[in-house]
Amino acid sequence: MKIVFMGTPDFAVPTLEALVSAGHEVVAAYSQPPRPGGRRGRELTPSPVHARAEALGVAVRTPTSLRNVEAQAEFAALDADVAVVAAYGLILPQAVLDAPRHGCLNVHGSLLPRWRGAAPIQRAILAGDEETGVGIMQMEAGLDTGPVLLEGRIPIGGKTAGELTEVLARMGARLMVEVLADLPAFPPRQQPEEGVTYAKKIDKAETRLDFAHPAEVVERQVRAFNPPGAFVEMTGERIRILAADVIAGDATPGTVIEGLTVACTTGALRPTLVQRAGRGVMTSDELLRGFSVAPGTCL
Repeated sequence: MKIVFMGTPDFAVPTLEALVSAGHEVVAAYSQPPRPGGRRGRELTPSPVHARAEALGVAVRTPTSLRNVEAQAEFAALDADVAVVAAYGLILPQAVLDAPRHGCLNVHGSLLPRWRGAAPIQRAILAGDEETGVGIMQMEAGLDTGPVLLEGRIPIGGKTAGELTEVLARMGARLMVEVLADLPAFPPRQQPEEGVTYAKKIDKAETRLDFAHPAEVVERQVRAFNPPGAFVEMTGERIRILAADVIAGDATPGTVIEGLTVACTTGALRPTLVQRAGRGVMTSDELLRGFSVAPGTCL
């Protein structure tokens, strides 16, 4: 098929690669414009999709909006059979949704209608969901409201957001190729009206660990915000917590019991992998060799 691909982060890259490997003609890749990055945070850095598309020889377009007539005309002129979308980051106006012969198909990282919106993987972990998945959805004007053509499921277990994103990205790529190989075999089914939840964008303030919750809830914070990592402030320094265990403990919530173990409303959180600013990832034991926190310290 003649395809326009639209995506930005790492989650979208496996789908782009799968479309090319399957022999489809990807006539253009739309992605968010390059952002400041690099070591100094000044160099303009292309998105993962932008970089991979160029490596694959696919023309890249990075409009800041698709709402103007010129951008919509340029999109329509590509004369695509279908647009494949995966975490693109821009709202698609109706003129764009209608331009491809088979419309726009989206790879969405949740079991719709649960967790429509920007951060479905993190929200599923935070909520303690036992399973999640990925769906191939026919896009329409509403936020992730379109009918679903095909769906895959996976238990969350103890996975971090990063681990879950990688698994779902590969799954979504496989399902998209399967759908495009025989579109009539996957009639769209409307989403149920019950069970709708919204996965709002992650606010940086949420990544500060809040010990005024049971330890199981705080541990889900650790996994949901890795990467880049949830954090605490100890002795005036911000420490990222990348992995932690839930253990027994009884003290005022937010109080250091021993080492880096912190009491919660029930139980305690014992960090196992941590990172100081400007340092590599290390175990909590490695951190404590040169960084001490007195028992009884209140975070």
